[in-house]
Amino acid sequence: MGSIEYRPLLLGLDSHSSIPDLSSVTIEEFLEQRPVAVRWWPRLFAWESRLLWILSGSSIVVSIFNYMLSFVTLMFSGHLGAIELAGASIASVGIQGLAYGIMLGMASAVQTVCGQAYGAKKYSAMGVICQRAIVLHVGAAILLTFLYWYSGSVLRAMGQSAAIAEHGQVFARGLILQLYAFAISCPMQRFLQAQNIVNPLAYMSVGVFLVHILFSWLVVYVLNYGLIGAALTLSFSWWLLVILNGLYIVLSPSCKETWTGLSVSALKGIWPYFKLTVASAVMLCLEIWYNQGLVLISGLLSNPTISLDSISICMNYLNWDMQFMLGLSAAASIRVSNELGAGHPRVAKCSVVVVNVTSIAISIIFSAIVLIFRVGLSKLFTDDSEVIEAVSDLTPLLAISVFLNGIQPILSGVAIGSGWQAVVAYVNLTTYYIIGLPIGCVLGFKTSLGVAGIWWGMIIGVLLQTATLIILTARTNWEAEVEKAAQRLKASANEETMDLVASA
Repeated sequence: MGSIEYRPLLLGLDSHSSIPDLSSVTIEEFLEQRPVAVRWWPRLFAWESRLLWILSGSSIVVSIFNYMLSFVTLMFSGHLGAIELAGASIASVGIQGLAYGIMLGMASAVQTVCGQAYGAKKYSAMGVICQRAIVLHVGAAILLTFLYWYSGSVLRAMGQSAAIAEHGQVFARGLILQLYAFAISCPMQRFLQAQNIVNPLAYMSVGVFLVHILFSWLVVYVLNYGLIGAALTLSFSWWLLVILNGLYIVLSPSCKETWTGLSVSALKGIWPYFKLTVASAVMLCLEIWYNQGLVLISGLLSNPTISLDSISICMNYLNWDMQFMLGLSAAASIRVSNELGAGHPRVAKCSVVVVNVTSIAISIIFSAIVLIFRVGLSKLFTDDSEVIEAVSDLTPLLAISVFLNGIQPILSGVAIGSGWQAVVAYVNLTTYYIIGLPIGCVLGFKTSLGVAGIWWGMIIGVLLQTATLIILTARTNWEAEVEKAAQRLKASANEETMDLVASA
């Protein structure tokens, strides 16, 4: 257990070779001590890349297949009729998307604290933190239940027709059980990821996804339970995922040191942890809601059908790219938090460099694919020539967004691993909502750009946020971050009652 360390044998060197401790010397000192060590850097990069892909490969699978559960449900809902699809879609964006942002944001606090605790070998504290997070997540789910139950009124207030709002409410009420499953699953998944337990999570996500397809077909096509049946099937699949995650945590030998059973200590010191949780939720919610808000705004343009169709198709591809990058982001968060907790600032810095170089290279490839197949990508969704032309016009902007997706989510993952959620929340608020959104509205409604103007506003906001995070990361004193991590992990000799976020 504990964070992974660089070892000569893993680098392909003989057992008599030695590499200076990266946590105690600078790169300049390293090169001065061993001039021939320049040839080792490619091996260091390759070794860190290997760790990154071990973690991110499975994390990408988990992210994509969890996302696919809702995607498949919408596909089956679409075969019920146009009005059913419209209701399910708007409920997914306007209601489920809101809860998704809150829960996912709150769960990032688990990544920070559990990741640093694991690096510092404070294993028994991790189970307490997971339980504390579940308590707060369930509390949030109770409050969000009212939103789900009265979603029809909310959707009508958003300008939806009575028929769409009614079907959206039916779908949302069927997802109330899924809301509570999501509240429990998010902390458990982050708890396991913080320990570098990622392959079992991937197997469980794929298995549940396959079961979900079978049950959705049975409920919608064979039993004819309609929209409520599709929603309840999604809820069932998420609860199945919760049960599998829980059984693994309780029964697996891999968690015997980090999970020591239920403890009342989870209810102690909950306020400091709550503050970090709120900052985490605000940080990610502002990112997730930004894209969703732009889709809703595009429906207010003069030609809403073409605008909505074109931006929805492009956002669908951007969401797929985002799920991929969220896997890399999770891996970056794990590596950084583990190494900061272990007191290895140089290794943490090396991890940041490697993951950013890797993600930028991938994004260049993805952007090229978008530009090369700009017409073919739109034809997968529609045969309407106007929509195809509108999508083709937007694909250069989509390519820019895909490229930025190779930087922004990764830096957000670094921020989560370091515990910077509160700072990044202010950055997101300023760059997205004070600058990007107004610019998008002006360009979209006051110029001839239309939906492209709204997208330019999104790009400007993301670009400013990315530039700010680059400066923040580049100026980071990683030795000081190790000290801050140590302060979070220091409050009491009794690990089970430690206030791990006293300094957050």
